[in-house]
Amino acid sequence: MSDATTHLLLPYILAAQAQKHVTHNEALRILDGLVQLSVLDRDLTEPPASPADGARYIVGSGAVGDWAGWDLSVALWTDGAWLRLPPRTGWRAWVEDEGLLLVYDDANWIGTTPAALQNMALLGVGTTADASNPFSAKLNAALWTAKTVAEGGTGDLFYTMNKEVAGDDLGLTLQTGFVTKALVGLFGSDRFRLAVSADGSTFFDGLSVDNATGIVDQPRLPRFKAYTNYDNYVGVGTWTKIGLNNTDYNDQGAFDAANNHFVAPVDGTYLFGATLLYKINASATARMRGRLVLNGTTEIRGSLGEISATHVSLATAIWLQTMVPLTAGDTVELQGYFRVADGYFAADHTSFWGCKIG
Repeated sequence: MSDATTHLLLPYILAAQAQKHVTHNEALRILDGLVQLSVLDRDLTEPPASPADGARYIVGSGAVGDWAGWDLSVALWTDGAWLRLPPRTGWRAWVEDEGLLLVYDDANWIGTTPAALQNMALLGVGTTADASNPFSAKLNAALWTAKTVAEGGTGDLFYTMNKEVAGDDLGLTLQTGFVTKALVGLFGSDRFRLAVSADGSTFFDGLSVDNATGIVDQPRLPRFKAYTNYDNYVGVGTWTKIGLNNTDYNDQGAFDAANNHFVAPVDGTYLFGATLLYKINASATARMRGRLVLNGTTEIRGSLGEISATHVSLATAIWLQTMVPLTAGDTVELQGYFRVADGYFAADHTSFWGCKIG
């Protein structure tokens, strides 16, 4: 019959044993050292100078002094002496200076945090995952950082998302109050899209990139080209708004044909251009001018053009181009002017165009 227990090696009180209290107290001392095991440190290789009674340590490899040959054992300071407690498979110890839980695997003390999580059905971080969102996280910050070369990595970091076929959707859904405000990714094709919404149901593509060519499109970019389909008569000495009653295109309806001017839908920098084609009334000596005007009153710097010579009807033209910062609601219109003699700005060839560029 053994004189100690199987797992903790606590000494038995034997039959007819003298001073039974010594054996009993020895067993209590070992129990007190091992139950709810919490060690102060696991890296020391020699005993500290002034340990407190009951202090416990996992002895580091290569121990010396009173701990020589005690590598990986638990060292307990009790009753003024060190007591060695050799670990057994499955022992668990809390390391106080690291806030780490270890378990002994018959060869070493290892961390209890798993090194791999495989084929989990649900994972919730700070919240509960469900079938619709099998991975769910509720937190205020997240970090992905590359494994460095010094750590055995490459220094690179790739985050890969994959869909089955081109017709499927793949992307990021950005929400406020769980109402979708933006989508970024590949939706219904392999073309890259950035779409936005005010209500989570109606979406507008702000950016679209053809994956086959790399050509970028901004489908909602304010842009237009307007023209007149009738000859605009302009008298002598008066700046006159050109009646531009048709458009070749008018994205977002920014050109107001009823009022013959462009209305800026948003703040930004805009590029404008115009063509004014001369058509004679009574005299070819008319002096022809053109300009772009902000809010009906202010000539836009750099937009004024003039031809002062004898003109050829339906051949002489002015080209205007300039860039201007606008505030949402600002208007820009095309005006014409004749000196010396009146005339017309010809139908179909007199035009005004513009777009937002910044």
